[in-house]
Amino acid sequence: MWTRVSDIDRMFGAMNLLHSRMNRLFTDYDRSYGTDAGWRVSGGTPKTNMYDLGDKLQVVAELPGVAKEDLNVRIQGNYLELSGSRKSDGPEGYKAHRIERGSSTFTRSFTLPVDVDSERVEAVLKDGVLKMILPKVEAAKPKQITVS
Repeated sequence: MWTRVSDIDRMFGAMNLLHSRMNRLFTDYDRSYGTDAGWRVSGGTPKTNMYDLGDKLQVVAELPGVAKEDLNVRIQGNYLELSGSRKSDGPEGYKAHRIERGSSTFTRSFTLPVDVDSERVEAVLKDGVLKMILPKVEAAKPKQITVS
């Protein structure tokens, strides 16, 4: 029977630990079968949207505090991988009384719905948001066939 406040705190702490570990299991889960506005990625991985614009895909990822020098983007066929790190911005030689914005690293990978032309990809990191334009390869673009 839970009667003491410290016992209740331990119980909720254990539940929070289990919750965070379960979230980590699904970090790289491929959600390409549909969109769910309630799906949230946590654990320090960037929240990302992907749009099909006809002849190209657009990927938008939130990367607050990540410098472009600390960001790696890799594309091969229909596979996209984002990885990087955010460095701590604390002053040197000072004792920290509270740290909520520490350094972190992340890796996020996606299976794209089509192959893209990696030679023509455009990527811009501005104000903590990465915007990428990924042109589809010619074979992946729909082609109108005239029937005679």
